[in-house]
Amino acid sequence: MVVKKPRVVIIGAGMAGLTAANTLYSSAGSRESFELCVVEGGKRIGGRINTSEFGGDRIEMGATWIHGIGGSPIHKIAQEINSLQSDQPWECMDGFLDDPLTIAENGYELNPSLVDSISALFKKLMDFAQGKVKLECLSNQEIEYFQHCTSTGGLEGLSLGSFLREGLEAYWESMKEKEEEKWGGKGKSWSRKLLEEAIFAMHENIQRTYTSAGDLLSLDYNAESEYVMFPGEEITIAKGYLSIIESLASVLPAGSIQLGRKVSTIEWQPEMENGHAHGHGTARPVKLSFCDGSTMFADHVIVTVSLGVLKAGICEDSGMLFNPPLPSCKNEAISRLGFGVVNKLFMQLSPSATHDQAMENVKKFPFLQMVFHRKDSKFKHPEIPWWMRRTASLCPIYGKSSVLLSWFAGEEALELESLEDEEILDGVSKTISSFVSNPRWQLESSDSHGLCSGNGNGNAVSASSNEGELKFSKILKSQWGNDPLFLGSYSYVAVGSSGKDIDTLAEPLPKNSSSLQILFAGEATHRTHYSTTHGAYFSGLREANRLLQHYECIGV
Repeated sequence: MVVKKPRVVIIGAGMAGLTAANTLYSSAGSRESFELCVVEGGKRIGGRINTSEFGGDRIEMGATWIHGIGGSPIHKIAQEINSLQSDQPWECMDGFLDDPLTIAENGYELNPSLVDSISALFKKLMDFAQGKVKLECLSNQEIEYFQHCTSTGGLEGLSLGSFLREGLEAYWESMKEKEEEKWGGKGKSWSRKLLEEAIFAMHENIQRTYTSAGDLLSLDYNAESEYVMFPGEEITIAKGYLSIIESLASVLPAGSIQLGRKVSTIEWQPEMENGHAHGHGTARPVKLSFCDGSTMFADHVIVTVSLGVLKAGICEDSGMLFNPPLPSCKNEAISRLGFGVVNKLFMQLSPSATHDQAMENVKKFPFLQMVFHRKDSKFKHPEIPWWMRRTASLCPIYGKSSVLLSWFAGEEALELESLEDEEILDGVSKTISSFVSNPRWQLESSDSHGLCSGNGNGNAVSASSNEGELKFSKILKSQWGNDPLFLGSYSYVAVGSSGKDIDTLAEPLPKNSSSLQILFAGEATHRTHYSTTHGAYFSGLREANRLLQHYECIGV
């Protein structure tokens, strides 16, 4: 009698899926113990990792950063395969650009001292929320200040957005005695308070892209201190994030990764007798049905699809992914956790003139931080489209690149996906013309005592140049929100959910059973490293080890 090897099918060839596959195949003694297969619905491996090229530079359409090199398994792999050096220029190759140029709507360059004070306030609030600031390190005034921010209504159900705005209000309360300055020429379109609020909102919008929460009012405050960051600098990968994925996949035998195999239904057996499945006509308890009509049976399935796909998969309107449906506790956890959309927009700058000076000007585009009027302000520029108004910055992807990058989150990110390239080019161009138009980026001398630099008529940055107007020649955008294989970018802990929901999502099925029919991996299943590639890596490692330990225990 031939004893069949346990068949393990991994759904998804992203970081979590390929880490699990790599671990199962590479572990000592396990290579001959399992029949292993990775099924991927798309036409490529990588999942939410997608390295590409644009304007001669290597860019990332998805995951971009190694978030802290101290202890990061991604950084370790990148070092081992020599992916941290490249002859080809790559996105953020010189790290975070220094010395941002912060300009308020209608072209007012802001005094760095004003920007720095609000930036410092925002950072301190975030450090406190994330548990980086201990009470014993604070002054009595600061302790009172932070306690005020978290006291209104208690911490239960408090959002990060509410906490941050309470902090801004407390700051204003402490600064009441300061004279309320106004600036902006005729009409006085900006006051100190309005500028401070707009700078604060710029940082909120940056935070939206960090977390994928379309609105920080939906982001749970308490979860911030549970999230873990690796120490050390944050860097990008010279040879591209895809090099990590390719390294993980390289050890697998040919044919073990099947592309274009989108799963439509996962049938599992909540109750089994003597280890035998019922209703399939096979001893393997899990049946996978694919969109092409084919089927596959497995002993164990590791599900690594995004939380967005899981949310759609528990909704009857979009077709149930699991049959029978998942237990109510798991469905509720999936429903409560947050999953947002973040998109990147790359734009290629080109001068309308071709002489050397015009080409050189293209390479001098600043790290531009944009401070917008409130959406209800009568002073807002009428030609700036609404989907640009929560974009915090526009900057070269490295110091002298002619490729510019902006990040979008939430409904603005979804709107970006729906727009034609011409509409995007027009909207971005009109926005930039309201901020800066001078391709030489030479600003008037600043008044160190004012709120803004430059002259007082709204033309702190010249709007024209006889050396050639700068234009965008082409764009490239990510579209994670409407991609049916992802339906978003990454997860967050929403108000009303908690880290316990992440743990519930990560539990294998059937619950309290040794059969381990369905296992769950992916960034959304890691309680302290959700939303990151290393969180996905750790989750794939966890589920592979769960199976290895299971079979070691029963002697396979």
